[in-house]
Amino acid sequence: MKITTVGIDLAKNVFVAHGVDQRGKVALRKSLKRDQVLPFFANLPPCLIGMEACGSAHYWARKLQELGHTVKLMAPQFVKPYVKTNKNDAADAEAICEAVARPNMRFVPIKNAEQQAVLSVHRARQGFVKARTAQANQIRGLLAEFGIVIPQGIRHIAKQLPDIIEDADNGLPGVFRDLIDRLGTQLKDLDQQVDELDAQIQAWHRASEASRRLAEIPGIGPITASALVATVGDATNFENGRQMAAWLGLVPKQHSSGGKQTLLGISKRGDSYVRTLLIHGARAVIRVADRKANHPDSWLGKLLGRRNKNIAAVALANKNARIVWAILTQDRRYDAEYASAA
Repeated sequence: MKITTVGIDLAKNVFVAHGVDQRGKVALRKSLKRDQVLPFFANLPPCLIGMEACGSAHYWARKLQELGHTVKLMAPQFVKPYVKTNKNDAADAEAICEAVARPNMRFVPIKNAEQQAVLSVHRARQGFVKARTAQANQIRGLLAEFGIVIPQGIRHIAKQLPDIIEDADNGLPGVFRDLIDRLGTQLKDLDQQVDELDAQIQAWHRASEASRRLAEIPGIGPITASALVATVGDATNFENGRQMAAWLGLVPKQHSSGGKQTLLGISKRGDSYVRTLLIHGARAVIRVADRKANHPDSWLGKLLGRRNKNIAAVALANKNARIVWAILTQDRRYDAEYASAA
């Protein structure tokens, strides 16, 4: 009995595999320990393997592809409707096996090791930025309890903190001065970590031709460009730019019924980190456009004339996502006059 399709429920230590033959008859139900997975599938004839796009999924997908299998990853929310009974590992593996064979299923592109490495740097940087913000807010809050108010912005803390510690007339107890000095040192360490990871991302950006091309788009800098290249990978997995924008959650969420269309706010699906970078970059473009005040006839100027800035920022982020798809799939550079020339 030849196994044609296998669903694997991933875990840390015990994996569950469910396989069927070409007629859909169950041919495999097996629990595997972590060190048994690769030897088992090495002895299995090449087949279609489905997995949920969760932790370690891309690693196992690459390993199983090296063994000659066809591996496809699916978002967990697309697999859930195929779970027939109560949730358990065996039922999940069966649902994955059923879902991966559906002709209209949407799949997640498999990331290579370099993409995952770059995204790891981005995630670590994001964690340090959050920790730095929290540390700065803690310092500001503690000082406020003693009547010392520092304006918003980390730069104000770094600038004023040494003078506050050295000022003998502000009435701060010695224990509190030592504490603030310790917290200020930790804030500097976090700031240094962010700067070092920024430099690492910049170096990767300069070495990536695709990332440099994306950085030419207004509203997309080295951080956003490198995150897009590492996250998207092969842009030809998307049929068009709108599909990529929808994948990033930048299109309206729909709740329509009875022939009546009801469009809500953006769906916010996909990678929230990349979506946030695109929207923040769009806000920066809008701020520059407001200062120049010479954009009434442009696409962005007309949009700002009839919509508020938040809606305009999301719309510009959506447009930039479509431009990114076009640049990556057509292997061309950004041309600001392309639309008008066309």
